[in-house]
Amino acid sequence: MSLIDLANPTRFLALTARALPWLAAATVILLAIGLYQAALAPDDYQQGATVKIMFVHVPNAWLAMFVWGVMSIASLGTLVWRHPLADVAAKAAAPIGAAFTFLALLTGSLWGRPMWGTYWEWDARLTSVLILFLMYLGLMALWRAVDDPSRAARAAAVLTLVGAINLPIIKFSVDWWNTLHQPASVMRMGGSALDKSFLIPLLVMAIAFTLLFVTLHLAAMRNEILRRRVRSLQMMQASRIAFSSEAGSRSENASNEVGAV
Repeated sequence: MSLIDLANPTRFLALTARALPWLAAATVILLAIGLYQAALAPDDYQQGATVKIMFVHVPNAWLAMFVWGVMSIASLGTLVWRHPLADVAAKAAAPIGAAFTFLALLTGSLWGRPMWGTYWEWDARLTSVLILFLMYLGLMALWRAVDDPSRAARAAAVLTLVGAINLPIIKFSVDWWNTLHQPASVMRMGGSALDKSFLIPLLVMAIAFTLLFVTLHLAAMRNEILRRRVRSLQMMQASRIAFSSEAGSRSENASNEVGAV
């Protein structure tokens, strides 16, 4: 099956119906393995046991940005290629991305309290991630506020592409400004700064959370497609009822006019 075939919502629904059980099973297995490895990881000589918050915080932070990147590609599909599932993909991803961003902020605050002495600082990294969270909420509100799906799709696509400017700001904020947040320690020139006892569980958790996103995203896309089909059927039914009522009213008026003659 080609990517062009996936533009057909019916074929997409059939494919995801077969793939979702396998994706869900792989997600559960990898999460279990990652959590087990994280529990066995040693305490850090400076941070103690609180370093293990990293195994949840870092994957959520990565996915907070990754999901917006997925939505940006989908927005190009909406504006440029007019892909029938592009808007569905972007709309379905927004609540999931918002959840990942919220968890990144929450776990970051819990991790920051023993390290920095405070749950929150108006640090460049923290503030830019908070802005990302607010942008997710703004997109979700926009989709709810605009009744016309095509207008909402175009407006949300433009806002998503504009908001993508924040992604490099988040990524390089620790390099551009003097921040409390530590610089990159996994993906950096010269290799990772983490010991294997921390790096391997972290990568397993990152893959598990990515699979979790894929699973939830495909399920949400299926729900959105089915919701739109139900909405279309309801609108067609309402139109038929209105047309029947109007035709009956005209017929009754015509009969009255004939009887009057």
